[in-house]
Amino acid sequence: MNRSENKEFQDFLLERFKIERAKFDRSGVYAWTQRLLAYNSNKIEGSTLTEEQTASLFDNGTLPRSDDYYRAKDVEEMNGHFLMFNKMLDTIEEALTQELIKCFHYELKSGVFEDRANGYAIGDYKKRPNMIGMYQTVRPENVENEMDLLLDWYRSREINICVLAEFHARYESIHPFQDGNGRTGRLILFRECLKNGIVPVVVEDVNRNEYLEALKEYREAKKLDKLVKLLEKEQQFYLGKCEYFM
Repeated sequence: MNRSENKEFQDFLLERFKIERAKFDRSGVYAWTQRLLAYNSNKIEGSTLTEEQTASLFDNGTLPRSDDYYRAKDVEEMNGHFLMFNKMLDTIEEALTQELIKCFHYELKSGVFEDRANGYAIGDYKKRPNMIGMYQTVRPENVENEMDLLLDWYRSREINICVLAEFHARYESIHPFQDGNGRTGRLILFRECLKNGIVPVVVEDVNRNEYLEALKEYREAKKLDKLVKLLEKEQQFYLGKCEYFM
């Protein structure tokens, strides 16, 4: 896609998202994207909900009858993701700031009982150190400054998929929240693509290992080749699916 085609696609998506959301339309690209992004992003983090269950939860607020137990946290976080996506649409014209990122996290996590019971900060940066596997992330007292540096760097760049890949990798390395970093990070990635006339990225769970390896490569070697390649592949996946609605 050239720049003008990207802009046309961006305008189409934003218009359809807003119209279909206002009409409670569950049959178009807005609902499909909601379900797609929420299912995959939560699945990457270990959610047990299926695509069918995700769709049912979004479409009518119920879960299909099943012999299996539903984990309450999975349901709460799935609903939180739907709300976070809507918050993203409501604020799409705003600049990306620390305050806005915290708002996204609040929408995702405010209804999660387990996180509140564990004393996790909701809609605010982490209060306790956390790790990604064996990798140490930024300590709580340094998060705000590191996020300032990241956003200052981002605002100074001409936005393209390579810049977004680096932003995402750096954000995940900072790991600013106690939990929910991957989901907020992937929503920001989708948002900034949409906002800047770039085909959006939805990281699929089937590519989870490739995605985690790409983030690891950045942490250890500051290389982005694997991540850029994956994001470009995911752009083509999303674009191909959206063509059905155009």
